[in-house]
Amino acid sequence: MFPELNNLLNASPDRVEPGKLTLLCDAKTDGSFLLHHFLSFYLKADCKVCFVALIQSFSHYNTVGQKLGVSLTTARERGQLVFLEGLRSAVDTFFRAEGEAPPLQFLREAKAGSLRPLYEFVRDALKPVGQGEAAWRRPVLLVDDLSVLLSLGVGAVAVLDFIHYCRACVCCRLQGNIVALVHASGDAEDEESDLLLNGLSHQSQLVLRAEGLATGFCRDVHGQLRVLWRTPSPPAPRGRSLTFQYKIQDKSVSFFAKGMSPAVL
Repeated sequence: MFPELNNLLNASPDRVEPGKLTLLCDAKTDGSFLLHHFLSFYLKADCKVCFVALIQSFSHYNTVGQKLGVSLTTARERGQLVFLEGLRSAVDTFFRAEGEAPPLQFLREAKAGSLRPLYEFVRDALKPVGQGEAAWRRPVLLVDDLSVLLSLGVGAVAVLDFIHYCRACVCCRLQGNIVALVHASGDAEDEESDLLLNGLSHQSQLVLRAEGLATGFCRDVHGQLRVLWRTPSPPAPRGRSLTFQYKIQDKSVSFFAKGMSPAVL
């Protein structure tokens, strides 16, 4: 968890607002540091987290999490974290017996058209606990990242439908939150990617867009972060947008106004 980012967003683990879809987007840079922030943020806030990880292994996220003060291994053992490791689940999908519907069932279909098994996995992972089980705070769904589904043959409309049903379940019925990462391809001919990004942007209450510098690589400034509040969220009114530059360090991220890097001043 990066305290400076919490300050920018006026967020605190002691005060988790319900019913929000937060879209993380990166263009010409790696925006995964934002996802690591929200993962550690919600674990520290004692939320029940379902993490659909389609990019990296569990050990990768756990290593980064330990630098940010959380243990994914401990959280999973306590039942706080439900982790779907896409790399391993993809292999298991092809060796399951017929009749069983694994979360990544679409990999076995000639034409990937439905993410219903993945939605059902999320729904079951975040369903309210029964008596005798640990009671966690609000449920949270994290996805890293949705663009991978497009690369695997799933259409943008199917991905948007998946998020729509997750919003209805997690944000509306369970009063939880969703955080999803998506890549901006920057290719004008990539209509599916543009459709997905635009559709998610319209559904989101908060959009964080990490961008590479137009001038190229810089040792002291790694990129810039655009923050867009699409719904009113004190102290930011609807439609307000702010832009910061940032530098990623080993265990933290420094944010500063454009042109105000300590290396420049």
